[in-house]
Amino acid sequence: MVSEDAKSQDKPGSTTHFGFQQVPVGEKRQRVAGVFDSVASKYDVMNDLMSFGVHRLWKRFVIDLAGVRAGEKVLDVAGGTGDLSREFSKQVGPRGLVVLSDINAAMLGEGRRRLADKGVVNLPIVQANAEMLPFAEESFDCITIGFGLRNVTDKDKALRSMCRALKPGGRLLVLEFSKPTSQTLSKIYDQYSFKLLPLMGRLVANDEASYRYLAESIRMHPDQQTLKSMMDAAGFGRTQVYNLTGGVVAVHRGFRIE
Repeated sequence: MVSEDAKSQDKPGSTTHFGFQQVPVGEKRQRVAGVFDSVASKYDVMNDLMSFGVHRLWKRFVIDLAGVRAGEKVLDVAGGTGDLSREFSKQVGPRGLVVLSDINAAMLGEGRRRLADKGVVNLPIVQANAEMLPFAEESFDCITIGFGLRNVTDKDKALRSMCRALKPGGRLLVLEFSKPTSQTLSKIYDQYSFKLLPLMGRLVANDEASYRYLAESIRMHPDQQTLKSMMDAAGFGRTQVYNLTGGVVAVHRGFRIE
């Protein structure tokens, strides 16, 4: 399956979504960068507030599901402030490697600072676009992308890029907001997302617009089954979906099959 984002890339003057807005394809990256430049310093505080701390449990689930072992090589795409990278660095040990990457320099700056505060100073940090990862083919045993795929303009291209960078048999884990599995939860979630999130953004981060974009970008992201199909089309196999918190968040795990 090819997403609507990917189809639009092929047409001159094409547009894509930035939240609920349609913008020129070449403009989305700059707009997303502006959002994360704005929220970087308050990113972790807002994550705790928005999820009532549950985002830590979601990340813990990903860490456990990844099954990273000593000596492995791990790439944390859109790794932001380095939560996943820090935990993986403990698991791979001195013989392994963890690379933290993000397209946004401000987020990487926060990640570098927070990792140093925790005593993690030997972890490579790379500014990179998920659609064109600057790593050799078959470089990593495991790749993760946490709450980053929905901000990528061409998600199909990013999935192919991540598949290429994995060793045969290597696994990708995508942690992302998704679609609630019940109508009742969906209605409650909509009220929370479009009323409380922007308010929290204004009061805590002095940025209402970025958190309105967050709510909108979640609604525009592919649902669980669509993303599974996209991963399969990008070269992954044995793809599984794990719904967390009633489908508010989902984890997709797929393996490079070659």
